[in-house]
Amino acid sequence: MYIQGSEPASTQYSPAHIRATWDGTGSVEDASRALGFSRAKGYELIRRGRFPCRVLRIGRSSRIVTASLLRVLESGEPEYNDAST
Repeated sequence: MYIQGSEPASTQYSPAHIRATWDGTGSVEDASRALGFSRAKGYELIRRGRFPCRVLRIGRSSRIVTASLLRVLESGEPEYNDAST
């Protein structure tokens, strides 16, 4: 599967590629794809406080902490956070 560009999706969302190209946070859409689910599912999990990695709420926006995403991808263990805090 290819996503706009020449890189396969599996390479684009690999921990090595994320580590090399992402800043301190990433979009919900990209983090959701890296974890294997849709953008809509990602936002649903954020609303329920069950997104598997740390989420920063900035006003009405949500950003995913890159270091947390990498830990989850490499360990397979979620880092749940309470969306109400």
